[in-house]
Amino acid sequence: MSTSAHGHWPEGYARVVLDSVDSTMSEAARRADSITKPTWIMAKTQTAARGRRGRPWVVPSGNLNATLVFNPGATPAEAAKRSFLAANALYQALAIYVPAEKLALKWPNDVLLSGGKVAGILLESSGQGPFVDWLSVGIGVNLRHVPEGVTEASFAPTSLMAAGGWEVDPEDFLTILADAYATQEDKLRHFGFERIRDDWLANAARLGDVITARTGTKDVTGIFDTIDKDGNLVLITGTGPCAIAAADVFF
Repeated sequence: MSTSAHGHWPEGYARVVLDSVDSTMSEAARRADSITKPTWIMAKTQTAARGRRGRPWVVPSGNLNATLVFNPGATPAEAAKRSFLAANALYQALAIYVPAEKLALKWPNDVLLSGGKVAGILLESSGQGPFVDWLSVGIGVNLRHVPEGVTEASFAPTSLMAAGGWEVDPEDFLTILADAYATQEDKLRHFGFERIRDDWLANAARLGDVITARTGTKDVTGIFDTIDKDGNLVLITGTGPCAIAAADVFF
């Protein structure tokens, strides 16, 4: 089944659609100093896409490759919380095309569909003072195709279509996503991060279950209790609560 765009492009946001680019994150960095409003940059193909920790991100044509670049007027710590806004927006956008109960948000920056990774989020920022000069929120979504040759992923990739969702054009999906993200920014402005956090937790994968967080120096296993006011993962371990700022999660 195919569908056209639902919703509308959000007021106050610009959009740039490119045929090909090395990566939308790199393009966002090049344009960051000249933008006058939050700007979504989408590319139909990318030649050098990347994910967290410099990992390659495979992006077959027909999937979404997009980056939002803007000045959030925030400290680095506050800007980093935008990963949760992006996750909530992705959940809302994907739930138009697939049953919501098939979706789950995996800390810190992935969206799962029927247990497989369907979308990822990557944040980059720049600034010398107490506030960031600009923030880029990179988003990749497997809409039509499952990336091939991904052998080291903790969660096997899937796609919206492979999991029984509708066929959707990347530009149409970007419209839905941009509108949903703008709503998240409005919620943050009016209600604070607590509301964003509550919405994220409502759709969190394995909340209340035993999971393992791999920090790079050690593995921490415990019950996934919550995320705190700073967005840290909180596990209940044998020695008590443990807050983790950055890690890969396994379950």
